[in-house]
Amino acid sequence: MQRTRFGDMACSIARTLDVIGEPWSPLILRDVYVGMGRFEQLQRDLGISSKVLAERLKWLVGQGVLERREYSSRPPRHEYALTAKGEELCDLLLVMARWGDRWTAGEAGPPVLHRHRACGRIGHAELHCSECGGPMAAADVDVLPGPGARTGGG
Repeated sequence: MQRTRFGDMACSIARTLDVIGEPWSPLILRDVYVGMGRFEQLQRDLGISSKVLAERLKWLVGQGVLERREYSSRPPRHEYALTAKGEELCDLLLVMARWGDRWTAGEAGPPVLHRHRACGRIGHAELHCSECGGPMAAADVDVLPGPGARTGGG
């Protein structure tokens, strides 16, 4: 059975899932975002097998989301850091965290809080229109064909 190639679809959601749709990838990005960039740190925090972690890190580096940096030459040791592309994916993780805090946190409440550096206050990510600045939720949006849309039979 051949796996569906999400990256080949004319859909930005599918293409994003091609990069980070495997369940470990967003968790690896989360950990690198909060400062855990070394293989051993990631493996310990996630409880993931070294084989799976190595595969995911190789994939994320290949996708340009993470970069591998040498932090010791004797012996050679590397750590992982977000690229600009990876940092922007973390914006998506903040929106996912907001949804999870609201719908899955239960009585215990959110497992982490987010302090906005600009104002110093605890807050959460919200979507706003890039043109008018107003709130932008799915219920407020019409989806129209874009320049990359496929026409005809696909």
